[in-house]
Amino acid sequence: MAISPVSNNPAISLPPDTRAHSVVHGDTLWAIAAQNGVSLQALIQANPQVLNPDLIYPGDQIQIPGGDAGGGHDASPMTLASQAAATGAIDAAGAAGGVTGDQLLQIVPTLDPAQAPAIAQNLNVAMAEANITTPQQQAMFIAQLAHESGGFRYMEEIASGAAYEGRADLGNTQPGDGVRYKGRGYIQVTGRHNYTEAGNALGLDLVNNPQLAAQPENAARIAAWYWTSRDINSAADRGDFLQVTKLINGGTNGLADRQAYYARAQAALS
Repeated sequence: MAISPVSNNPAISLPPDTRAHSVVHGDTLWAIAAQNGVSLQALIQANPQVLNPDLIYPGDQIQIPGGDAGGGHDASPMTLASQAAATGAIDAAGAAGGVTGDQLLQIVPTLDPAQAPAIAQNLNVAMAEANITTPQQQAMFIAQLAHESGGFRYMEEIASGAAYEGRADLGNTQPGDGVRYKGRGYIQVTGRHNYTEAGNALGLDLVNNPQLAAQPENAARIAAWYWTSRDINSAADRGDFLQVTKLINGGTNGLADRQAYYARAQAALS
């Protein structure tokens, strides 16, 4: 079970109209703040139990201050990745098309509408970072991720990962590596070797903190890294969806479902 990085500091005094929000998959502090009309800084200040604002987990209780909690501009500078991601998403959507929350709902009809904007934001940042910029590339990328994650619902392999214990081909050379480096993220990165490679490429300490791979913003970036590291854009540019599927899956499992996502993505992003 994931444990959120929280402190034992006493909560600060909050306005009487403060309300609680239970974190769900896809949530970021930035998205929660935007959806509730409060500033990101005010939300962070109202939740001193969160030691790292980049790491919130499903089930965490976030206190949302009421009223005009926007605060001034005298807050100390933040290095919050989600804040940078929000800005990057806007730039990416403007410069390279990107995907909006509404478009993502067209592609993945089962997606929770409340989660769509944050997931779209994370996808846009990741696609811009990995140069997945044309509508065809983006349609294939989103379609493959949607299938692999069950419509952006599952961030971690249901199985324990014990089946991967001792798998040298995955780099699982130390006791406990199978469970420790089970499949996580939108494409379920698996094994010590892949966690190491992805972490090195993205500046994330996935080896010592494998749960980071299950965080939505990281899941999108890891998927984009995987896509780029295997030059999947080339197959996408050729319109070779079958080859894209093989490069993602190793075979053609779930091809019909992937193609259905792709058709909707083409329609939404055209």
